[in-house]
Amino acid sequence: MKFVLEVTVDDDGAMARDPAGELGRILRYWGGNIHHYAVRPGDASEIYDSEYREVGAWRVTDSPGASPSAS
Repeated sequence: MKFVLEVTVDDDGAMARDPAGELGRILRYWGGNIHHYAVRPGDASEIYDSEYREVGAWRVTDSPGASPSAS
């Protein structure tokens, strides 16, 4: 099983103004929220910045060798 977290750091919005702060907020939020999921292959959710704009997603894949785009 593999847990994949992808976040796009664009040139605008909250991620551009404070990338370290926004990434830290995202990691803290999902670190505290992940217990709501079984954390099994196929589990996934979109990730939003502090302005509620979608900036990425996390997902759980079947195997550690699965490509980042596999679900």
